[in-house]
Amino acid sequence: MTMQDKQAWSGRFNEPVAELVKRYTASVEFDQRLALFDIQGSLAHAQMLAACNIITTQDMNDIRRGLAQIENEIISGDFGWLLELEDVHLNIEKRLTALVGDAGKRLHTGRSRNDQVATDVRLYLRHAIDELRELIKALQTALVNLAAHHTHTIMPGFTHLQVAQPVSFAHHLMAYFEMLKRDAERLADARRRVNRLPLGAAALAGTSYPIKREYVADLLGFDGVCENSLDAVSDRDFAIEFTAAAALIMTHLSRLSEELILWMSPCFGFIDIADRFCTGSSIMPQKKNPDVPELVRGKTGRVNGNLVALLTLMKGQPLAYNKDNQEDKEPLFDTVDTLTQTLRIYAEMMGGITVKPEAMRSAALQGYATATDLADYLVKKGLPFRDAHEAVALAVRFAEQRGCDLSELKLDELKQFSTHIADDVYTVLTLEGSLAARNHIGGTAPQQVEAAIARARKYLAE
Repeated sequence: MTMQDKQAWSGRFNEPVAELVKRYTASVEFDQRLALFDIQGSLAHAQMLAACNIITTQDMNDIRRGLAQIENEIISGDFGWLLELEDVHLNIEKRLTALVGDAGKRLHTGRSRNDQVATDVRLYLRHAIDELRELIKALQTALVNLAAHHTHTIMPGFTHLQVAQPVSFAHHLMAYFEMLKRDAERLADARRRVNRLPLGAAALAGTSYPIKREYVADLLGFDGVCENSLDAVSDRDFAIEFTAAAALIMTHLSRLSEELILWMSPCFGFIDIADRFCTGSSIMPQKKNPDVPELVRGKTGRVNGNLVALLTLMKGQPLAYNKDNQEDKEPLFDTVDTLTQTLRIYAEMMGGITVKPEAMRSAALQGYATATDLADYLVKKGLPFRDAHEAVALAVRFAEQRGCDLSELKLDELKQFSTHIADDVYTVLTLEGSLAARNHIGGTAPQQVEAAIARARKYLAE
């Protein structure tokens, strides 16, 4: 083994690592996506070492020059990644040393790959969270824009997938706006715990060099430092927390996907999704398949699996760093990629939805959606709610036998179920009357939904 071929740690060993082991333990094929964040952290570390007189200003300038060239090579695709150098860190360090000599070797003073990789992952994830929050806003904007056209479009609201009460289509869409708002809040909250600097914890116990961790934290935009060196290098709870938040986002989008799939079915016929988001059948020429929402529904299981993988990864590890933690990156990267792609395509897809109000209204008339309104009417006339509930249930059974809606029953037919019923009952049995009656914050009255949309636009503009 020549000096050039030696690993950074090979002095302890009297035989080279087996080729099979090299391939099994190497992470450079996937952790190279951390390269620019690794350079960002190394620049801050070098600046701190120079400020503390641990390396010279000349060393720092050489390191900056070398890392700038490496960054350009990586961005342009000209950087030569080597499997035998295991990971992104050693690849960059070897190239830096080749470019600037001993200054490159001095860069690793006062740090370990343990705190280095923990810093890189936090920098990467912080950046990813910021981008994902913007993508959530873009999807929320698409929902609000669609909702704004349909505050008076009436559809059945369901419980148990049975017609329950009429709601506006806009009100239904705005429910998902609220879910995504909480999702964005969870990401913002997780970001605060991501945004702590591990660098300076070194391998596990800190370093004997007179470093200034707060100085590096300030340079890198961290809110503070991880205050226990063992914890700093070994835990990945911040990645688990992010993945849990991501799984919730995907779960919300999976629920919406299920509805879009149902609504697009001819059995419902509530909406149509633009052709560019659908595919056809290889055998049935009439088919138009909602592939995008179906795949979102499927990819939710993928993100849920990543969460379980990360939880399982950490559950048996003693302090401090263990090689197990190399396995944190692929589930995390896959979660970021899946969520990014899903949010991006979802915002586009929502802008390509055609709504069919007549089909929605027809469906709302089929399931006695105003039955609760009739019960409320009787309560306001002085009947106890349980008695009103029973009277309306009998009226619904009677209407079913006649094959008509409650609003189509004659007044004398309705009166047989309660003497409290008068000719003003028909105002509450219409779909529009049902919506208008729920005129309170959070209700489906068009006035309230329009106010919710206005609040949403204000939130999105902040």
